Amino acid sequence: MPFSRDFIELSCRKGVLRFGSFVTKAGRVSPYFFNAGLFDDGGSFSDLCGFYAQAILESGVAFDMLFGPAYKGIPLVAGTAIRLAGEGVNVPFAFNRKEAKDHGEGGTLIGAPLAGRVLILDDVISAGTSVRESVTVIRAHEAEPAGVVIALDRMERGQGRVSAVQEVEETYGIPVVAVATLEDLIAYLADTPELEANLAGVQAYRDAYGTHDAIR
Repeated sequence: MPFSRDFIELSCRKGVLRFGSFVTKAGRVSPYFFNAGLFDDGGSFSDLCGFYAQAILESGVAFDMLFGPAYKGIPLVAGTAIRLAGEGVNVPFAFNRKEAKDHGEGGTLIGAPLAGRVLILDDVISAGTSVRESVTVIRAHEAEPAGVVIALDRMERGQGRVSAVQEVEETYGIPVVAVATLEDLIAYLADTPELEANLAGVQAYRDAYGTHDAIR
């Protein structure tokens, strides 16, 4: 998708996507690192949420509302709802807090009541913990998860034969939509002279730890 390349370009420019030597949670030495928390100004974050909105609309996934798991999903869900409204798709959204509030409105949920088909927004899927917790919350309110939208699919095996993203799809029977995948990153590096020196390392890492089924 054209927006996938634009997203990767923005990520590199903002330092969200960095190249070097980084140790992952799985103990692997990765040649790149992605930190969505560095979309830390109004312009770049608005662009990020615009990419989420484009990915959602082009995916064709049917949904009635958006849900953002605490903490990174909170600004994502609000910003993406704004960008979707700008495209003529005005949907309610909600997010949760980690700790229950015992005064005021109380509880752990803020925003619209969870109902219908709920699309979960997060930055990445690592161990799938955030998705599992989100699905539990959504179903507890008699709503149904419609899918998950993330920024980058690393297309990297988890503990088994498939990636954390594929595990989510298989476990919950819902689609995962990514703004960009590792395949998109490799293609970008291949035709960006100032970054091409990182291509061999990323390809070698993919050969060692990757899966080869991109998600959309």
